[in-house]
Amino acid sequence: MDQKGRIITPACSHTALIAMSGGVDSSVAALLMQEQGYACTGATMRLYDDKTIMYPNLCVGCADPGAPPTMAGKDSAIEAACGVAKKLDMPFCVFNLTEDFAHEVIEKFVTAYEAGETPNPCINCNQHLKFERLLACATELGLDVLATGHYARTHYDEASGRWQLLRAADPTKDQSYVLYGLTQAQLARVRFPLGGMRKTETRARAVEAGFANADKPDSQDICFVPDGDYGAFIEQWRGAVSQPGDILDEQEQVIGQHKGMARYTIGQRKGLEVAVGHPVYVLAKDPTHNTVTLGDETGLYHKGLLARSVNWVSVAPTTEPLRALVKTSYRSPGSPALIQQREDGLLQIDFDEPVRAATPGQAVVAYDNDLVLAGATIDSVF
Repeated sequence: MDQKGRIITPACSHTALIAMSGGVDSSVAALLMQEQGYACTGATMRLYDDKTIMYPNLCVGCADPGAPPTMAGKDSAIEAACGVAKKLDMPFCVFNLTEDFAHEVIEKFVTAYEAGETPNPCINCNQHLKFERLLACATELGLDVLATGHYARTHYDEASGRWQLLRAADPTKDQSYVLYGLTQAQLARVRFPLGGMRKTETRARAVEAGFANADKPDSQDICFVPDGDYGAFIEQWRGAVSQPGDILDEQEQVIGQHKGMARYTIGQRKGLEVAVGHPVYVLAKDPTHNTVTLGDETGLYHKGLLARSVNWVSVAPTTEPLRALVKTSYRSPGSPALIQQREDGLLQIDFDEPVRAATPGQAVVAYDNDLVLAGATIDSVF
């Protein structure tokens, strides 16, 4: 830190822990960090409690750059990551984070659904595992920085003394929305080597390097619910069948029965099994009364929202109103709005025009052009 307490890192650190998922992005990130002169160690997080795979709690294979981890069974993602590490002649570690993942990601995901919200578990995983636990692991190994395959950019702003998070150069792959939880201390030690590249360039570099995963498709689903059946997963996790309840119309009249509130998301149209003569959508879920409310699409539009757990990213926290472009989902192009942090700690967002399907539990992220201003969790809409 400088005399004003601002976090500054050297222009070039020399050692890096590379978060490797077995996919093409993290593999090319490792390659690029090596090309930038870093002495790299690859690392994969073991997230699932698979009894056929045996790993110690901290690190395997670090003494032998090419050695695969010892295991009774096989994990394709870990094998793929280990193969790339071997090809790049770098040490490779497997960190057993199954308990952390269960507590910080899966349990919070299930609890949020039970509370009628629609959570984004990838954000919790980024905050608590990738950029908290892995950074701690990097420190334990004596490594300077953590590099990942995310498509985003960072920049140190001399004028403000703050690290900034920016959108990626490729707007179709930008992942800054799920990274809004990064703190200043974390941003100072995180590197996103793919931030200035397009995905086509990444794949081309993987082909050029001879990586076996060069053509591996991108993951589209929540990793621990690959079939997308959240209701079935929650029942399995809780060991209990979801309780059915009433489906209501906008006049609060019962028009059907649902199969468990967790099986429905705001904005859902298909699979409702209710015939009313015209298209209807899920407008609200009430965990207190175990009801799901359906109605016309117009009911999905809201002029504003309140959000909790606010993290000011690239700018210092302020209670002054700011103009911003606000995203209420990963795929959202963003909507112009006025944002302001209230005295009660909630972030109030007033949109210029009503937005569709802003959903409690989801992230809301505010931008100034490419700059990530702040992010939070949607608490309620109005």
